[in-house]
Amino acid sequence: MAGPAFRAAAVRVRVPASSANLGPGFDAFGLALGLYDDVVVRVAESGLAVDIAGEGAETLPRDENHLLVRSMRAAFDRLGGQPRGLEVVCANRIPHGRGLGSSSAAICAGIVAARAVTIGGPAALDDDALLALATELEGHPDNVAACLRGGFTIAWTDEESARAIRLDPSEQVVPVVFVPSTEVLTETARGLLPKTVPLADAAVNAGRSALLVEALTRQPELLLAATEDRLHQDYRATAMPDSAALVAALRAEGVPAVISGAGPTVLALSDEAGADKLAEFAGPAFAVHRLRLDRAGAAVLPLDM
Repeated sequence: MAGPAFRAAAVRVRVPASSANLGPGFDAFGLALGLYDDVVVRVAESGLAVDIAGEGAETLPRDENHLLVRSMRAAFDRLGGQPRGLEVVCANRIPHGRGLGSSSAAICAGIVAARAVTIGGPAALDDDALLALATELEGHPDNVAACLRGGFTIAWTDEESARAIRLDPSEQVVPVVFVPSTEVLTETARGLLPKTVPLADAAVNAGRSALLVEALTRQPELLLAATEDRLHQDYRATAMPDSAALVAALRAEGVPAVISGAGPTVLALSDEAGADKLAEFAGPAFAVHRLRLDRAGAAVLPLDM
């Protein structure tokens, strides 16, 4: 049986950063942020060439071990076969190991690019199949759902596959991220979580998660209450004491602030009037970036954009 055919022209894919959990929505909520990695992929006659600029340029592998390449290979397998060769150019802007979804961005960029260079790719690997494959590669759906679909996502897994719904966050919400210079591995942060939590804490998080859907989409004035968490942030504080202290300081001033994903980045959900004032909380340990919300998710763009 003949394998797939591939496009001769290169394709460009842009993927957004993402913040998972958003406080109470542990392993379920994701928010796409306007900070992007770009990748250009071309099917070549033979071999593999990988070029990397920006984040990870000094440390990431330039061979089959690169997460983006491994993700492309997995997608090509689902699409029916591998191309003879690949040329990959990465422009990375999402910080690594900071809780902003860099691994999810690499996975999503790889599988979207593989689909885009394969003739008939979107029909062979539809959006639901993309989410399922990305979740399989990442291990959980929260970041990859936001990265693929943009906006505010609620993701879950059932007996068959990963699933997600996308909601439009309020136009009034302005995300501000406080990015420290140090990394915290997701595996390290997850290792600090207890096997059981008090029923009262679980009940609080269930209520706050439900409230967060309303607060983030329609009533952002409720975000401070809606972002309260008792399931994971306090347990992880020892791995990121500066970030935990910053979250506490911001919340004491009425700013809805959470640990972004597994940390150590802090995400504040501000508004136009308050966003530019938040830098005063940072101190020397954090770089502060006012972002916008990404509403498009992973996208195939013109090469000359």
